[in-house]
Amino acid sequence: MTVDPAKIGIISGSGQFPLLFIKAAREAGRKVVLIAHRNETSSAVVEAADEVLWVKLGQLGKMIKFFHQQGVGEAVFVGAITKTRIFRDILPDLKGMSLWNKIDTKQDDAILRAVAGALEKEEIKVLESTLYLRHLLFPHGVLTRKKPDKKQRLDIEFGWKNARAIGAMDIGQCVVVRNRSVVAVEAIEGTDATIARGGALAKENAVVVKVKKPNQDFRFDLPATGIKTIESLASVNGAVLAVEAGQSLIFDQAAMVRAADEAGIVVVGVKELSDGSLDF
Repeated sequence: MTVDPAKIGIISGSGQFPLLFIKAAREAGRKVVLIAHRNETSSAVVEAADEVLWVKLGQLGKMIKFFHQQGVGEAVFVGAITKTRIFRDILPDLKGMSLWNKIDTKQDDAILRAVAGALEKEEIKVLESTLYLRHLLFPHGVLTRKKPDKKQRLDIEFGWKNARAIGAMDIGQCVVVRNRSVVAVEAIEGTDATIARGGALAKENAVVVKVKKPNQDFRFDLPATGIKTIESLASVNGAVLAVEAGQSLIFDQAAMVRAADEAGIVVVGVKELSDGSLDF
């Protein structure tokens, strides 16, 4: 394969992240070769790319062949894939099926690391998804007018330990807490559905804590929040969104903070210090 260093491959899911990445890549002088997933990747993302291949989940051989044809030697994973699609909307080709059968646990990290490993064996290096977009990392400190009170800080600290624990098991990255009780744990359904479920159980004043996994790979599946997260929390009269600063993505920050202020929700970026304590 002859590599064209001007080209970068994008394996795209849903949401605005792929479009933001394409714009930033173009500003960096790169041409975009896009793998678009059916029922996930938006038309706006497709229209912004230079070359496009539509695939279904699991069509790994088709992806690799396309990247080789286009001379792609570097690629990124950007955007979300609805996790429940692995039960109903997967159509693997021979290479995809072979890889799938080798994966012991069908969890996020295991699947994505396996796909990234397969690409790199084909001389397609997988780069960090934050390439060109470090400014989208969640900032440290309180972003809203309202600050967490003493009780909410205790809930954040309690939720942090539990979120870390489920992350270590590659279950999810988010927990919903009230009065130092875990009322919901994120699994395959995603953050918004977890907030809806946990908020309904908490009744009000839910505290949502979202962190990276202990061995988070910046090449894929970074935690992400945005205005929809605030809308989900507001719909259940939630009180706090605490996110690990510098280790997750934030979209539409100004609009997100504005919506949180209007709903009276605290939004805070938290750092874990070397001694395990939290810095708000």
